[in-house]
This record gives sequence, C-alpha cells and structure tokens, in this order.
Amino acid sequence: MNKLSKDLRADGEIRKRVQALRKLYIPRPEFNKLDVCFQKHIEQRRADEADGEAFRARGLMLVGQSGSGKTTAIRELIRKHSTLITTDSSLEFCEYIGLQVPSPATMKFVGAATLRALGYPYSGNKQGPAIWDQVKVQLKLRGTKFLGFDEAQDLARYQTDKERQSVVNTLKSLMENSVWPVGLVLSGMPDLKHIVNQDAQLARRLDPVEIGRLHSIRDVGPVIKIVKKYAARGRMDTDESVQSEAFAMRLMHAADYQFGLLAEIIVLAVSHALFSEGGDATLEMSHFSDVYAERNGADDWMNIFIADDYGRIDPKRLLDNDSDDGVNE
Repeated sequence: MNKLSKDLRADGEIRKRVQALRKLYIPRPEFNKLDVCFQKHIEQRRADEADGEAFRARGLMLVGQSGSGKTTAIRELIRKHSTLITTDSSLEFCEYIGLQVPSPATMKFVGAATLRALGYPYSGNKQGPAIWDQVKVQLKLRGTKFLGFDEAQDLARYQTDKERQSVVNTLKSLMENSVWPVGLVLSGMPDLKHIVNQDAQLARRLDPVEIGRLHSIRDVGPVIKIVKKYAARGRMDTDESVQSEAFAMRLMHAADYQFGLLAEIIVLAVSHALFSEGGDATLEMSHFSDVYAERNGADDWMNIFIADDYGRIDPKRLLDNDSDDGVNE
C-alpha cells in the first residue's frame, strides 16, 4: 500500500469528504418501522386537534443492545420529521424535546433534568412529585407533544419494585394528563422491556421496535453493499479484499454483530484511508485492520481482520493480547 508520509487531516477537500461520510445514514428495516409509527402518531395528534377531539397520547419504545444504533436512529427520526413538528429546543414552542436519562436516575434527578431540557432551570429542594408537576406545566407552556428519553432502561436500574412502579406511574401520568397529554419516545437497552411490561396500561400505549443483531449469513450481502455505499460517499473505489463474503463476516464479528458499531467501523476505515493516502485512496482490508488495532489495542494475532481463527476473539475486550484464548490470566 502506497501511504503518504504526512497526515492529510488539514486538507480541506479531504475533510469535506469525511464530513459527508459521517452524515451518511443507512437505515435498517427496524428504523423504517420506527419512522412509520412516529409519523402515524404525529398525524393522529394533528387530526384530533383539528377536530377538537381529546387526544389519547401514544408513544414509541426502541430497544437494542449497546452499539445497535438506537441513539442514531432517534436522532435521524427527529431530523427527518423536523418539517412536520418543531424540534428546535431554543424556540419558545418546541413539539419534541429529548434528553438522556441522568445518573443516578432517581425520579427527582430525572424530573430536574427534564425541566432543564424544557428550558426551566430547576433549583430547590422539592420532592419528585412536585418536580414532575412542574414538568407537566412546562410541557404545556412549551407546546411539547413528544418527550424523548434515551438510555431509558436506567430509569429503573438499582431500584426496588416500589420505586420501579413509581417510575411507571410517572410515565403513564405524562401520557394520561387530561390537560396536556404527551407521547413518550423511549429508547434503551433490553432491560427497558421489563420496565414497560411491568404495567399493562403503559405497554398498550407504546409501539415497540427492537433492533436485532446482524446475522452472520443472512446479512453478508447487505453488509458488502453498505461498505460500498460508504466508500462511494467518500468518492473511493473498493478493493476486492473488502468485497468478499469472508470479509463481511469478519466485519460483522468485529462489530459484535451490532449495526451501529458496524457503521462506525466502516466510517473510521474510510476516513483512515482518506487521511493517510489522500483522495485517490482505494478502500482495502488493511484500513480495517489498522482501525481495529487502534480501537482495541490489538496485536496482529488478536486482530479480527488479520487472524485466521478470528472467531475466538472477543471484540468487546481491549488490549487483549496476553493469552491464546483471549482471556487474561
């Protein structure tokens, strides 16, 4: 591989290509289902308001493992529908407001974080119920129709059954508020399902979408196409080494079969090729092995893109070079 001796990160044209690359969004079928459900909720709310009907708020629950692409999916969902609902939280009226569940995720801290997201700085020693009463007032004043919680599984982590039920009751109260009902957009790890399924009424109010793991055989073709799409966005050709089924299997394993991580690795590999070789670079297997070595601190024999027996390697482990079985002794 003919590498240049200098780093091209300061090159304006190369930086534009990389920025375009990072903005590319390739949805999975689960993301399309999420899109359809959210648009349905928006249209129903608009129709009920136009007809003077009482609105029964519904919401969404997006579940997936770490690295599956949940946060990106929600961000793209809101971006896509920004022409249908106001999503700029700096405006006086904002129909969608989202936040990440804070830690520790007590109802008091979550309520205070929600108030801050609504532009109402919280200060004082009020208890959780009083804070959530303020939240409901601010939701109406801001015209907020949908409230998003990312990492929502943390709402009930390390809490007692009584505390978890309090979480569920608070979520339901937002949707069932007779003055200003709000649809919830909950995204999180699989533990989120346990929170929602704790109460049948809450579960009935949410449309569930789960992002599954990539399949080592079924998704080979789609993965190769995704690699080519990212390379094309970077205006690069692809070498034969990244067009084979064997490569796609290595790439999925390196991403722990999570779609979001897979896209991240591809973006890093294409960016690495551009920054190290310039605009005439061709995307090769070596770019992926370089990125993996940097991300995981892996020597060649523990590099999924180099090792013959890569199936034994756990991609979630860092600096895992000490033992043949991938477990430090």
